Amino acid sequence: MSITALIMINAEPGAIAELGTQLADIDGITEAHSVAGGDVDLVAIAKVETHDDIAKVVTEGISKLSGILNTNTLIAFRSYSTQAIDAAFEGFGD
Repeated sequence: MSITALIMINAEPGAIAELGTQLADIDGITEAHSVAGGDVDLVAIAKVETHDDIAKVVTEGISKLSGILNTNTLIAFRSYSTQAIDAAFEGFGD
């Protein structure tokens, strides 16, 4: 079982484009997105095995990148995905 965390990131404006690629290269980060219309500049999604792994991703990975101003991490209780549901029933009824 894995733990999913959404990490909202505020960054220096000139660093946002480069940070997206750097975030995606961190072990445990499955996606990184630059976003508009909110209080954050980037959102990274981490999928890891333990809460300690989340701490490592954020404190030893993300926070050390140049241009990061601050982070706010949300840990998912449950994850929902139509792709996951469709995959679970693939082959039934064919």
